Amino acid sequence: MGDMQEFTAATELADWGWPETRALGGGSDDPFEAASLGGTWRPKDRHFGVWHEGRVVAHAGSVVAPVEVGGQRFDVVGIGGVIVDPALRGRGLARLAVAGALDAARADGLDRALLFCLPDRAPLYTRLGWFPLPDPVTADQPDGPTPVPVGGMWKPLVPGADWPDGPVRLHSLPM
Repeated sequence: MGDMQEFTAATELADWGWPETRALGGGSDDPFEAASLGGTWRPKDRHFGVWHEGRVVAHAGSVVAPVEVGGQRFDVVGIGGVIVDPALRGRGLARLAVAGALDAARADGLDRALLFCLPDRAPLYTRLGWFPLPDPVTADQPDGPTPVPVGGMWKPLVPGADWPDGPVRLHSLPM
C-alpha cells in the first residue's frame, strides 16, 4: 500500500454516525482527543469518506455556519470530524477526505472554510493551505457565546476570497 492511487477520492456518505466514527477511530470513546475541552460541538450535516477495500478509511464532516468578522456577516463551510484509520495515517487520506467536503461546499457557492483543531494538528492543516485565526474565536454554547478552547483556521475556497480583520464570532456551536 504505497501510493495514493490505491485510495478513492472522497465521496459523500449517505449514512454516518457515532458508531462509524468510533469504529474508524479504533474503538476509542474519544477518537478526536477532545473530551477534555468540554463544551457542546455541532454535529455535521454532511459526511465525506475515502474508501479502500470496501470500507471507509477516512472521514470529514461539514456544516454551513454563519460568522461575523469585523462587522461583516457571511456563511462558511465548517469542517470537523476529520478522522483516519490509525493503521493508514500519514498517507494523505485526511487531505482527500477534507477535499471532498471542500469541493462540495465550493459547488454550493461557499467561498471560505473554517475549522477548529488541537495545536498538534495545526501543522497538518497549514500544509493543506489553511491559515490560523487570531484567538479568541467566539462561538455559541448553551449558556451563551464563549471562546472556543482550540485554535481556529480558515481556508479560501475560490480565488480572491479573503478573511476580514477583526474578532471572529461564530453564530453556531463550533464544529
